Amino acid sequence: MKQRIENLLKTMLFCWAVAGFAASLQAQTVNALNPEIDFGGNSLNYKGEKVALGPKAFYLDGSLTDEQAARYPYVFNTLQDAVDNLTDGTETEPMTIYIAPWVYWVDDPDDPAVRVPKEGSSTPFGMEFSCEWLKFYGLSNAPDNVVLAANRGQTMGSKGNFTLFNIKGNGLTAENITFGNYCNIDLDYPLNPKLNRPKRGSAIVQAQLIFSDGDKVLARNCNFISRLNTGPFWGSKRTLFDGCHFESTDDALNGSAVYLNCTLDFYSSKPFGHTVGTGAVFLNSDMHVLTRGSQYLVKGTGPVALVDSRFDGELVDYLGWRDLPATEARYYQYQVKLNGDSVFMDKNNSFATVDMTGKEVLKAYRLNLDGESFYNTYNLLRGNDGWDPMGIKDLVEKAAAKDGKNYSMLPTMLQVKPTRQKLETGKDSLLLIATAYRFGDFELDGQAISWSLAPEFKGLVKLEVQKDGTCLVIPTNEKDETVEVIVNASTDAGLESAAVISVAPSFLPAPAFIQKPTISNDGNGTLTVNYKLDMPYEDQSLISWYRCSDAKGSNPIPIAVSRFNKPMKSFQLSAGDIGWYLMASVSPKHLRCHPGGPETTVYAKAITAKDVKQDSKIVIPNLGNMATAYQPQVLPGFWALDSYAPADTHEWYWEADNSRDPWYYGPGINGAAQDSGLVQNTKGARLRYEPVGDSFGDMKISFTAVPSKTAGQGFSSARAQYMDIGIKMDVKTMTGYALRLVRTTKYGDAIDFVFMKYENGVATPISEGVSASCYRPNCQITVATKGNKLIAHAENLFDYFSEHEESEVKRVVDIDTTIQPNSFGGLSFQHTGTVGSGATLIKDLKIEWEE
Repeated sequence: MKQRIENLLKTMLFCWAVAGFAASLQAQTVNALNPEIDFGGNSLNYKGEKVALGPKAFYLDGSLTDEQAARYPYVFNTLQDAVDNLTDGTETEPMTIYIAPWVYWVDDPDDPAVRVPKEGSSTPFGMEFSCEWLKFYGLSNAPDNVVLAANRGQTMGSKGNFTLFNIKGNGLTAENITFGNYCNIDLDYPLNPKLNRPKRGSAIVQAQLIFSDGDKVLARNCNFISRLNTGPFWGSKRTLFDGCHFESTDDALNGSAVYLNCTLDFYSSKPFGHTVGTGAVFLNSDMHVLTRGSQYLVKGTGPVALVDSRFDGELVDYLGWRDLPATEARYYQYQVKLNGDSVFMDKNNSFATVDMTGKEVLKAYRLNLDGESFYNTYNLLRGNDGWDPMGIKDLVEKAAAKDGKNYSMLPTMLQVKPTRQKLETGKDSLLLIATAYRFGDFELDGQAISWSLAPEFKGLVKLEVQKDGTCLVIPTNEKDETVEVIVNASTDAGLESAAVISVAPSFLPAPAFIQKPTISNDGNGTLTVNYKLDMPYEDQSLISWYRCSDAKGSNPIPIAVSRFNKPMKSFQLSAGDIGWYLMASVSPKHLRCHPGGPETTVYAKAITAKDVKQDSKIVIPNLGNMATAYQPQVLPGFWALDSYAPADTHEWYWEADNSRDPWYYGPGINGAAQDSGLVQNTKGARLRYEPVGDSFGDMKISFTAVPSKTAGQGFSSARAQYMDIGIKMDVKTMTGYALRLVRTTKYGDAIDFVFMKYENGVATPISEGVSASCYRPNCQITVATKGNKLIAHAENLFDYFSEHEESEVKRVVDIDTTIQPNSFGGLSFQHTGTVGSGATLIKDLKIEWEE
């Protein structure tokens, strides 16, 4: 009897355990955020379809407890655990992660540690892994409900441009997913507000999403959310975004992709840093423009095509491909609209735009069959293996059969090489090759090419079309001037391209000196080099001026040079010339010859104070003729030019490069493209001037700054990129004071103005930073000392728009601080930012001293 009771109790306990387990399992079957998900442990039912979980099918649900997830081998509650168990998929059986609604942090947002790149890399990643044919599948029609997130960016939680993923492998696919870097954007998650998270900061810094090196990459119904450097599958090959949404500022989008039925929010004017190969294509897409004035697409080079695409924006008044398209660049459009009205892209540079209306090339992008239009994504993405992510191959082949043509091998780009070459009449020739490419950089042979010249170039070159379709360019310029010629190439379908060639007449020998150079002193503070050349042309000789230690021209130091074919025959003496012998070097040249060998001459006497008529207390340097070669010597009256990496920038792993000239004089780029001035040519470019004299009182420096950046951020990033204007400096020891203009993490459209104290090259802030939006082209800046006060003023000549209140971001800077006066009189410029698009052009420089 006792044994029967014990057996009965065991049976009851087993039944209770089974019932408890069943109850626990039943509690897991309903997903609280999406009732359409029915999770059964080893399988998944979603919208009535059953998915058996297994080695190639994982279920990821962040709402599961660790205990619940641990019960099943293919169920996970963190993305990290799922990725740790991935195996390669195939095209027919991809490795799929089915993801329930939740916010999945790729990187722990609560970890205070700063993320740094691995050794040998410049980019810190949240997750790095390899997997062939991987698919992220969000279990919700709304991609906002399935979020893969991080919240780090350059200088905000990371050192380097933090990126969520670095995924290697072909066939990467994502559906119904939001990839978001919430460094500068609030994460709002209405399904579960407990998962909301505020942004790290308002400054727009480089915060990226996904690197991918694979081919056949597909995103469908996905969001890509960041701002600067969004990076949706950067590095991928054939890529399709189908019905996706993007939010971005500059340098953000994938430059080798097809964007089909997409929506894009542009928070600044150049969403592509550049495009790659055959470029980017927009089909039936909508761009919401939140910028003012001109909206461009590309900052650098590379093609773009727009088909049936629309722009809208309350404040945009011009659409262009890039601010200054290259003469040989071509972009394609069909039915583009701005605020509902048809628009011709880049009308101010109309040569760059090919309107495909009525041209056969349109069929590479858009086809008609039985009165219905559809987009020819098969032609764009098929490559050599027939990839057809939209499943339209049959439609394309039906249209092709009906018209008796092949609509799946149509090129989208024509490229002529070489370009930007120089030819001399009677001496040189150039063979041009035009190559057609299908989208994805697949070269296509057999295209008939037509070569042509505009009427204004007839007689300057002769074109000889070869049997293989190439074109031999023979210069025939009989003018005296060198002329830029454009050779056009085209196909019957409507593809276009060009080569730009500088065509010179036949060069003559350099002219001989009838009278060799000598230097005269006019007694009014000016030396003039006098010479005569045997030629009928205008003089374009290259003249350089040097200070030398003796009348033989020993130890010459360059101080001034000719530029832009204008000989610098006269040199105005200054206090820096006193005690030195002045030498001029003349290389004879005119517009039809190369420079001849230089002849030098040295003024017979050392310069004395009586020779100098210039006020030594005011220096307005002739920047247009300043020698910009590397010259590190600090000497009274000399400009020292070098590249230098200050100690407070060393954590960013860069070194000064003095292998080339640190500065150049000429036009800048982007926002400074219309100006000429002194521009940094290397990162760390430094300019120092030590005046003549032993002791100096108050001092004033004024100049106009023209940054390449136009949004007010001044520099390329907030990683210790700044420009210091040194005043009252001993420039040998770098001791004195400076006004620092620095990009910070506070704002993406303003910089800080901060006073610094220098002691033996080490700079320390001596004032609070004042944020200002005025550091855009043309910003007038003055730095001065008055007794124990250091004073700075900055304002812009133009009325730029700023969204900030004056209380938080100033339009005009007026700041001062108390200092300990010194007797130094040197000035310096130290630029630690990226050059090119991050450089600042300097003009109208004036320096004043008091006793």
